[in-house]
Amino acid sequence: MGAILGRHDTLKRSSHGSKLETKMVESMQQRASHGTSLKSFDSIIMKFPKIDESLRKCKTIFEQFDEDSNGEIDKQELKHCFQKLEISFTEEEINELFEACDINEDMGMKFNEFIVFLCLIYLLNEPAVSEAKIKMGLGNLEATFETLVDAFVFLDKNKDGYVSKEEMVQSINETATGERSSGRIAMRRFEEMDWDKNGMVTFKEFLFAFTRWVGIDENEDDDE
Repeated sequence: MGAILGRHDTLKRSSHGSKLETKMVESMQQRASHGTSLKSFDSIIMKFPKIDESLRKCKTIFEQFDEDSNGEIDKQELKHCFQKLEISFTEEEINELFEACDINEDMGMKFNEFIVFLCLIYLLNEPAVSEAKIKMGLGNLEATFETLVDAFVFLDKNKDGYVSKEEMVQSINETATGERSSGRIAMRRFEEMDWDKNGMVTFKEFLFAFTRWVGIDENEDDDE
């Protein structure tokens, strides 16, 4: 996924009017109302190894969806798996989730994109989504997904469901008080997250950046 950050012009632009993003923002605002246990950006970094280990366990679920074992999940495979699991997502919901996570727009969901997909399912709190969590075996990953949500809530200081450049700087400065480099670190991290360059980071953008931070690359299978 490292190459993604260097080619913003090829990435799908965020659609702030999409139903999915509206649901994400509302869910994150609701979650933010409960606060966060994280006290600094360093406390997030300290969790990277454990999060990396946990997310790699998603590979079993990924392989279940990847019916032709070509290292990516296409839209039809996603629909087939939902049908087999008897998960009652509408075709519109499946299409929107797939398109949101297929950030390279190559009609195939790579492993890192699939992790984002699973975390979005965890975040959305609807009957069909709750059903999906159980049938897809996401229960064992809930603690990890909750940590990711908690990390975003920590960065989202005004609890509006987005992270701004100013909020990122504030979050870094809370850790690196007095360090001249803290501003540059904050800006670099923010640029890694803000893929559509609109100055506001969604939870989805945060997740894609986070998978890279913990070392999960889009070409995961190529390196094994």
